[in-house]
Amino acid sequence: MITVLRLGHRPARDKRVTTHVALTARAFGADAVLVSTRDPGLERSIRGVVRRFGGTFRIETGVAWRRILNEWQGTKVHLTMYGERLEKVLPRIAREDLLIVVGAEKVPRELFDLVDWNVAVGNQPHSEVAALAIFLDRLLGPAALGREFAGPLRIRPSPRGKDVVESGT
Repeated sequence: MITVLRLGHRPARDKRVTTHVALTARAFGADAVLVSTRDPGLERSIRGVVRRFGGTFRIETGVAWRRILNEWQGTKVHLTMYGERLEKVLPRIAREDLLIVVGAEKVPRELFDLVDWNVAVGNQPHSEVAALAIFLDRLLGPAALGREFAGPLRIRPSPRGKDVVESGT
């Protein structure tokens, strides 16, 4: 089970980026996303994608992030440009019950001590969406992107244009 915890979501400012964090988590192999700020619109949006495109991905907003971090039984990884290099620590990160933490705004200093690993995809400023995608891809490999979600809508690869297939067609 892989869960992504999004800290510091500001609905007015971060709606699109947090949506992309959730969509990236789902597409790249995570099972759930938890968001520290309550946002029913974000929940509706992601649940709509799951309903249309399939899968069992779960979203919950308004979670008590400190409690989650303190009670988490598995491995906790914080993606930050200040952490250890991904290549160095990836072989030592357990994949079972993994919690991946990504921030929106500046994260509280205590977060660095509440996790097992502070991991840097790169040591330059970059998007948390990119960091999450690269981390999950390196962690799970190409099989994660090839999964079938068995939803009513499926995108058929096409060299030009959009080819969306509905169930039964």
